[in-house]
Amino acid sequence: MTSVATLRLSKGVLRATASLRCSRTASTIASKPHEADPQLAGYPELPWVSNQSLPARGWWDQQERRNFGDPIHEYDEVLSMWGPDIPHVPPRKALFQFSLAASGFVAFGLLCKYALVPERPTVPREYPYSGLIRELGGLEENKAREYTENGDE
Repeated sequence: MTSVATLRLSKGVLRATASLRCSRTASTIASKPHEADPQLAGYPELPWVSNQSLPARGWWDQQERRNFGDPIHEYDEVLSMWGPDIPHVPPRKALFQFSLAASGFVAFGLLCKYALVPERPTVPREYPYSGLIRELGGLEENKAREYTENGDE
């Protein structure tokens, strides 16, 4: 980053990047050194901070949360105020909460289906001789018949 671009960065961006630096874990310290992007050709590499996370007041352009002359990020369409919203809940916690709600609905459905079903008000019919198989002519007589075109069975 050039010194002019660094001076132009607003206080909110610097504050946000300082808080990001403090939240690094030990695994990122041993990562590879940062290489300059050759496609930027001297354009300042700005921190990956969404404008939605910056304070709302104190900007020249309050809608975009930028000061006049601030360099625009390479991925401004993603990091601007009109980009995707920043999640207020971490994805793991959101997945846990969603699965908790879904399992609650499933548990309520199973409760309604199995536990809250009243008993049958009557006793089911019981027929003698294995359910009247012999009285109805046996299993062979009660099978479905094939249909033929000439009407003969």
